Parts: sequence; structure tokens; C-alpha cells
Amino acid sequence: MEIQTFPNGIVFFDLETNVPNKTGQHFHILEFGAIIVCPRKLEELESFTTLIQPKDLSVASLRSSRLDGITRAKVTDAPSFEDVAEKIYGLLNGRIWAGHNIIRFDCVRIKEAFAEIGKAAPEPSGIIDSLGLLSDKFGKRAGNMKMASLAAYFSLGVQKHRSLDDVRMNLEVLNSAFLDGTEYEEYLKQSSRHPNSSKLD
Repeated sequence: MEIQTFPNGIVFFDLETNVPNKTGQHFHILEFGAIIVCPRKLEELESFTTLIQPKDLSVASLRSSRLDGITRAKVTDAPSFEDVAEKIYGLLNGRIWAGHNIIRFDCVRIKEAFAEIGKAAPEPSGIIDSLGLLSDKFGKRAGNMKMASLAAYFSLGVQKHRSLDDVRMNLEVLNSAFLDGTEYEEYLKQSSRHPNSSKLD
């Protein structure tokens, strides 16, 4: 596969959000992380990450049980989503989007965030959801197929639940799963032709 097959490349991205625990409470993006990847070699070309200050700071936890977790103090002085929306749009728009469980979660949150600031959301040229892709390939061999379980299955360490770390781990998982690249290459070709589907008939 030649890289020009996908002229805008692939962007792996991940969002960290609050966990709604009250009736009527919504998800708020607290961190965005992305890497641009060469489709031919599955190598990182560019990266970007930022914490994001939610409009309501109370949705961010005062403390985190995770080492280096996201807390209210960390996002207090962070830019708002509107401040970084143009950069995020530029990274995502027109590229193949990749991530773990992104169709049901991250893609939805991105569209909500752009709608909230009254701006058009970026659009993908294809979507690769590694949850569906790896579920098809491995079934239940890797347990519940969460990123932490997949990282353990491939001996890649502990998931940190920080956006940039998680997208890099996602790429490592895929590189470990598709060592010869043949199946992954075919999946990329199919995804570019079916931009709204991560699992193809």
C-alpha cells in the first residue's frame, strides 16, 4: 500500500471526559489527544494534546485515584474547547479517524462539543474503530476488549487514561495485532470507501 492512497493520513484520537453521576449531567471533554499516522508504516508523524477547561469546573473531580489523573486543578487554567476548536478541526477534518470505541463515544462527544460552540464539526474520510476490528480478529481471547485488557494481552504495560498515552497505546496494540500489515491494509482500504462504518459486511 502506498501512502498516497490516503493523502490526508490517519488520525488516532482519544478524549478524556468527566463521568456523569447526576441526573441530567452531560459528558464534558477534559482532554484531547491525537497522533497523525502514516498508513503505510503505521508510524507516528505528528502529535497534539491539550487539557480542556469545561464551562462548569465542578464536573471535574477534585482528586483522581489514578497517578497523573485529570483533576479540577489541572483544567482550571486550561484553554476552553472553543479556544482549541480550530486546531482540533484541522487535525480531524478529512482524515481517516481511528481509535478504540470511537464510534459510540469519541465521535459523538466531538460532534456535541462543536455543536455547543455553534461551529461545524469535522468530518472523517473513513473510520477505523479498533474495538470492532480487534473483536473480529480475537474474539474473547483478550478478555473484555477494553484498551487496558488489550495492553495486558500484548504485554504493553498499564493504560494511563490520558489521551496522548492512550492513542499511542492503541497504535501499539494494532501494530502488535497486525504484524504483517496485510489484514490492516485491507481494512484501511475498505474504511476509506465506507466513511461511516467501522465494521464491514
